[in-house]
Amino acid sequence: MATFLCFLLLIPLLTPLSHSEPDRFMRPLRSGGHREYFEVSYPPSSHEPTPSCSHRVLEHSFAHTIDSPPYTTPYIPPSRCSAPWSRVVLRLHARCKGEQYDRIAAIWLGGAELLRTSTAEPTDSGIFWNVRKDVTRYSSLLARSDLDLTMMLENVVNRDFTGVYHVTVTLLFYNQYAVRAPLGGVTESPADLIIPISDDGRRGFWFKVEEEKGSCSRTIRIPRNTYRAVLELYVSFHGNDEFWYSNPPNSYITANGLATERGNGAYREVYVTIDGQVVGWEIPFPVIFAGGINPLFWEPMVAIGAFDLPSYDMDLTPFLGKVLDGKKHVFGIGVVKGISYWLVNANLHLWLDHESSVVHASPAVHHSPETSIERQEEFTGLDGAFDVDAEKETQVTGWVMTSAGNITTTVTQGFSFKNFIKFQHNGTYKTVKQKFKAKKKVKMIDGRGESITRLKVRRRYPLRVVTSTKPFRDGTYRLVTDLSHILREKYVSGCFVKSIDNAQNSKGWMEVKGHSVFSGQASTTQNYSYVDRFTCYARSVAAANGRIVADNSTFVCENSL
Repeated sequence: MATFLCFLLLIPLLTPLSHSEPDRFMRPLRSGGHREYFEVSYPPSSHEPTPSCSHRVLEHSFAHTIDSPPYTTPYIPPSRCSAPWSRVVLRLHARCKGEQYDRIAAIWLGGAELLRTSTAEPTDSGIFWNVRKDVTRYSSLLARSDLDLTMMLENVVNRDFTGVYHVTVTLLFYNQYAVRAPLGGVTESPADLIIPISDDGRRGFWFKVEEEKGSCSRTIRIPRNTYRAVLELYVSFHGNDEFWYSNPPNSYITANGLATERGNGAYREVYVTIDGQVVGWEIPFPVIFAGGINPLFWEPMVAIGAFDLPSYDMDLTPFLGKVLDGKKHVFGIGVVKGISYWLVNANLHLWLDHESSVVHASPAVHHSPETSIERQEEFTGLDGAFDVDAEKETQVTGWVMTSAGNITTTVTQGFSFKNFIKFQHNGTYKTVKQKFKAKKKVKMIDGRGESITRLKVRRRYPLRVVTSTKPFRDGTYRLVTDLSHILREKYVSGCFVKSIDNAQNSKGWMEVKGHSVFSGQASTTQNYSYVDRFTCYARSVAAANGRIVADNSTFVCENSL
């Protein structure tokens, strides 16, 4: 696949389009006290244990940073509590006031991404928020003193956009006996080595993918004593693909003479290659940023994943026979049906056999058919319906001969995807319904056929967006939207079981001219639950017109695993 030069432009792309399409907006400034915005997650900050030490690693104000290099500072691990750590938590504190769009941002250490995040849209009196993320899996990087910490947050400040984002990043370290927590649902030790699959860092370490034929790649050499490899993918979507799940096919746009470039249908698949061979794939969770669809929905409680975008793990251990030859190999990332633009990069987590200089591995035996995609469309004028159905089932097996013996890894995974878009009333009433289900199983056995570890992951994320538009003679229009957004995940790794159920429902209207909101009303409810074998946590929150009207949480669960 061709290598694609990658650049970043974060000025909002204000593309003309039908008003019934989801879009980005800036809500009216509100006065009032300095308010906290938040994303519902587990554990709540009030129940975090006291760290062994805290270490401030970044403090910077992001004003007019568009077209500028990212902010970079040398990283030094804490002297008061050295590695190994049982747990490390990254805490980002941000504040802003004035008028400003939401912005995408990321933090990298030595080119490896630690956090993908986005900002809230501020008020005239100012807002603040905190993001906490478990970064224990990056311990091999956090213990080093020869790396730079980098943060990219491109922002525009002028007479119209006055908000400056002030950011502080602190790392919380826990010593060996302070707390033990599973890493992202897997109770294994952090990797010995992490190699970034990323850009050169001059415009951030993310690659920018702008078309389906463009992919981004990096050439790396894998240590020959590697016995396990997991690629962690970071991805976010912007511009004409920010609402990819609602994009109609190009035939509809062309037939109706629409000016929008938000097309290519409503299916996207991110894939990873080694030397041109596809070795992993993912359909990302549809994160909605603070200015998306209706910005009144996301104050002060932002959408699922907006402050801590998910990353996606791909177990590449069965493919080690392809890369343990001491030669350089090309790792690439691309987006099926993608249009401008996607920000992607990855971290390759490697576990090394310290008792051997060379690990031998078999060629992968795999069944990896192409994704089965069926598309149907029927429309007359601006009214019509569009269906996309996709599914895939793959299995790959490979073995490595380590100093401890033979280890055979089998990765089985599959998904089903359904998207339905319907336009009615001359295109002013739009319904989007999407269902996604995925399952993955990783099984590792030794030379005697006995199980070493098993991992099972199941995910579902249904989405529904219904929008009606009423235009007025003065150029303004009213948007009425009903939205349902859900993330369900279950992890089983050995004796550890974790389940998350996170659902948001939003309703409201707004009067808009261009991309500015003049008035409106909105409400959002969220029901969140986290359950594992030791902990139960549930929280229900309701917000209306920018205020929390109900907030109840409990550590007593009705149903435990």
